[in-house]
Amino acid sequence: MEKLDIANKNPNKNPNKAGVMAVFYPNKSDQTNFILILRKTYKGVHSNQVGFPGGRLEIFDKNLEHTALRETEEEVGIPKEEVEIVKKLTKLYIPPSNFWVHPYVGLIEKTPILVPQKSEVEKILEVNIDEFLDEKSLIKQKLSTSYASNIEVPAFSLNGLVVWGATAMMLSELKELLKEIL
Repeated sequence: MEKLDIANKNPNKNPNKAGVMAVFYPNKSDQTNFILILRKTYKGVHSNQVGFPGGRLEIFDKNLEHTALRETEEEVGIPKEEVEIVKKLTKLYIPPSNFWVHPYVGLIEKTPILVPQKSEVEKILEVNIDEFLDEKSLIKQKLSTSYASNIEVPAFSLNGLVVWGATAMMLSELKELLKEIL
């Protein structure tokens, strides 16, 4: 069976690349949390959406792992040298923005001081791992997007916000990995 190359189905045959980071850390109560961000409202397909810290591969980045670390530091204030990358998740193509997103999982040993990047981050979400792993966090949501109206999608309800799309897909993979090791 021929493998589908969805990037080549896009009119722009040169997708951008991005690195994002799922950072796990102990909170002040010594429970495990990870970080998501609520993006600012702007003119773009990912406006006001929940995602992982991360962003576009820049020419000065050594690789996508470096991109994820750099962008995490810029967007939430966690110094890149404090993050130990422990896993690379499956890369994911996002058609509306023409990006290949490369997600990484990182650990830090202490509760971070989180500082949102004012120009890009509306809010930093500290997600408790037990709440994330609870099956009640997985929901179905009707949404309208830039490419479809009133469609029902699988999503997560985390910290009072709906997380859907590519981030929900990455979270699903992450959840399965965590269930295997916990």
